[in-house]
Amino acid sequence: MAADRPRTLGELKQSGHRLESVKDEMRRTLIAMIRRNEPLFPEILGYEETVVPQIQNAILSKHDMLFLGTRGQAKTRMLRQLVRLLDDAIPIVDGSEVNDHPYHPVSREARDKIEAMGDDTPIAWVGRDQRFQEKLATPDVTIADLIGEIDMIKHAEGRYLSSELTMHFGLIPRTNRGIFCMNELPDLSPKIQVGLFNVLEERDVQIRGYPVRLELDLCMVFSANPEDYTNRGRIVTPLKDRIGSVIRTHYPLTREIGIAINDQNAWVDRAGAQVAVPQFVKEVVEEAARLARSSSHVNQASGVSVRMSIANLENVVSNAERRALLNGEAWVVPRVGDLAHVVPSTRGKIELTMAEDDGSEDVLIHRIVGEAIKNVFSERFNPKEFRQAVEYFDNGGGVELADTLSTRELLQRIEKIPGLLKKAEDLSRDSLPSLSDPDLHHAALASAAEFILEGLHVHNRLNKNVKAGVASYER
Repeated sequence: MAADRPRTLGELKQSGHRLESVKDEMRRTLIAMIRRNEPLFPEILGYEETVVPQIQNAILSKHDMLFLGTRGQAKTRMLRQLVRLLDDAIPIVDGSEVNDHPYHPVSREARDKIEAMGDDTPIAWVGRDQRFQEKLATPDVTIADLIGEIDMIKHAEGRYLSSELTMHFGLIPRTNRGIFCMNELPDLSPKIQVGLFNVLEERDVQIRGYPVRLELDLCMVFSANPEDYTNRGRIVTPLKDRIGSVIRTHYPLTREIGIAINDQNAWVDRAGAQVAVPQFVKEVVEEAARLARSSSHVNQASGVSVRMSIANLENVVSNAERRALLNGEAWVVPRVGDLAHVVPSTRGKIELTMAEDDGSEDVLIHRIVGEAIKNVFSERFNPKEFRQAVEYFDNGGGVELADTLSTRELLQRIEKIPGLLKKAEDLSRDSLPSLSDPDLHHAALASAAEFILEGLHVHNRLNKNVKAGVASYER
């Protein structure tokens, strides 16, 4: 309990508290978590057998770390969760700007206070969240921001320029006995990176040429995108050499993991609406992202963020929600026709390999979505299973659909297609866990039927020359 914590240096000594470095503290906590089989990053999926062991080894080795990977690979999210390895609270000399430990103060102010007050020196307690500092590297970051600067107001009060008491400390000294995170490290100018040398190797700082000796106790962690080495900057070699472990991250290795990440992060639970997303819609959304990551038209050095599939799933649900509102329907059930609306949520999340005409990005997105539908459909069906439906269109039959059609109207339009509803019924029951609600059952049936029609279309099994046929299907 906070009320039971020591409030003076003398009480701290009597409590049996021991001095421990931040890396020893992190190592101790991690060992306990491993023994309890407790996950290091409970909300990060897909890294259990690849990335997490690298991080665990680095912490056990007491290394500073660099997380290296393209955008949207949860680098910053993992770095922020490292704070879980810190104790709930640690003691500091009350009023210290650099979290001075009462047994080993590093600042002149704390040393003077302990020398003057002895065991009566007041103690304050700092929580784990206050021991994590994060900075986004930009070209305008200065040494004063990170390390510190001479405070001319303190100098004007009568202190000498060479005195430690005239210093205004930057972010790194203020994170003493904690974790300091620098995101997008290559964007930091080379001269500032050079300023980090002593912090990483010697754990001291110099301000304006004055040798301010601060024996900082830090865990330094960084993130970087490999593309940044050539496009925006680079990590200078001596700095890389001083970083203990470089952790490579990656995108989801399987579609199933990608779907689980989307389910975990996408906002699909809408207030006042009942939402049910069929499994095949989730598969198409994730498959589109996976295809983009292998497309020769997409700049793979830049990467295709996991945020793309998350945002796409949200837009698909939103269009289904809009349709439900327009038609006064109780259930929000996405259809493949809603995938036409992933274009806005995909723009900006992919970079083409070369500059092309305006609109080429949208054309590529539609092409990738069509290929994703084809792949998912092929895993579930053989187009030959729908011979009767194909013959119906070949003989002049047709149907016109739109993404705003109500469930009832859509089912009325497709019920005349031979054999379609029976296959759609089986698919809908496989794709949603419970269809006891009649409204949900009909909405799921409509979604499954539309998926089958679009799957046949992308397989070129329907006569494209039939103007009233599914080939002219308008989303």
